[in-house]
Amino acid sequence: MFRATKIAALNVALAAMLVATPGLAQDYPNKPVKLLVAFAPGGPADSIARIIGQKLNDRWKQTVVVENRGGAGGNIAAMQGAKADPDGYTILVTTSAFAVNQTLTKNPGYTPGDFKAAAVVATTPNLIIGAPDLKANNLKEAIEAARTQKMTYGTAGAGTTPHLSAERIFKLEGKVDIPHAPFTGAGPATQAVIGSHIPLASVALSAAVQNVQAGQVKGLAVTSKDRVKALPNVPTARELGLGEADDTTWVVFFVPARTPDAVIQKINADVNAILKDKDTEDQLEKIGFMAVGGSAKEAESYVQQETSRWGDIIRRIGLEAK
Repeated sequence: MFRATKIAALNVALAAMLVATPGLAQDYPNKPVKLLVAFAPGGPADSIARIIGQKLNDRWKQTVVVENRGGAGGNIAAMQGAKADPDGYTILVTTSAFAVNQTLTKNPGYTPGDFKAAAVVATTPNLIIGAPDLKANNLKEAIEAARTQKMTYGTAGAGTTPHLSAERIFKLEGKVDIPHAPFTGAGPATQAVIGSHIPLASVALSAAVQNVQAGQVKGLAVTSKDRVKALPNVPTARELGLGEADDTTWVVFFVPARTPDAVIQKINADVNAILKDKDTEDQLEKIGFMAVGGSAKEAESYVQQETSRWGDIIRRIGLEAK
């Protein structure tokens, strides 16, 4: 009798959970949502969070707060996001550093299994920039100068794809060792180049496209297959004979792994709807991004493929995990 009562109670609880999940999606969000950005203001993750966050705010009629937690190549925010309540009210906004750090960092503080990808939002090529007083006018000239001059280059942090793009180009293609100076985000790295505190930086194009257009920094090369419309005078690394890779930085929205599927689907559907909006497309294109979108399942598959691809590149370059 006691056993039957326990089984009956368990069945009631399970039924309640099944009923509650669709209800949770229907009610979501009914309070403020936090976009936990893994890098400092001014970089690609921050730019995307603010554009999409405002649109979600309008769509959901709920406050969407952007919180920047830069540091450790995105790992600090990822660790915090992994520990968040799995209810959809904390969304980690990070870049391809999420995939890179699984190989580059010995103990990043989280695993891919701690998260589910809710949406691949956008991608942008990587861009290598030079200080205004740098004599070199393109990346090939900068590499030649680095053979006789002491240089460093900045990035948004170790483990970002601009970091790996630069390492691959400098070490494998240019056969030169230029020391890396990690910052907490692409914004601070770009500002350091503007002020000539460092001669070079490798950042997502979106972080410095307007600075190149304004003449505040030199655009030395983009890592895309073709030149980008926003910077038609900046050559590709391919044109300069520096490899055939087509490297991009992507921005993905992640939620804790135990977040209900119905909530993930809600986030995914609303982000996709926003990405199809002409105003969103125009805002993204203005800063050098291309909207992606797609299902949550496709987002999961994409992140897995990128994790494998960048892992192979890290091993080829020979970067040591820290």
